[in-house]
Amino acid sequence: MKSKLEQVQLDAMHKDSSNWKGMFYINKKDSRVFVPKLYPLLGWTLNFGNPYSYISLAGIIIIIILSSILF
Repeated sequence: MKSKLEQVQLDAMHKDSSNWKGMFYINKKDSRVFVPKLYPLLGWTLNFGNPYSYISLAGIIIIIILSSILF
């Protein structure tokens, strides 16, 4: 579980506008793969500064393609 200090730092990085490129969140210092969008009511997005986000995105795309082919 993250400490309060770590959570405060993550929140500060998340709110920093320099980490947002349009609707994309890119921050190599943030270890999270999924982060809340800039306006949390809109859901979650990927942190494209984390290499595991590309693996997650590929997995999501594969699941969508396979489900459209098989069903």
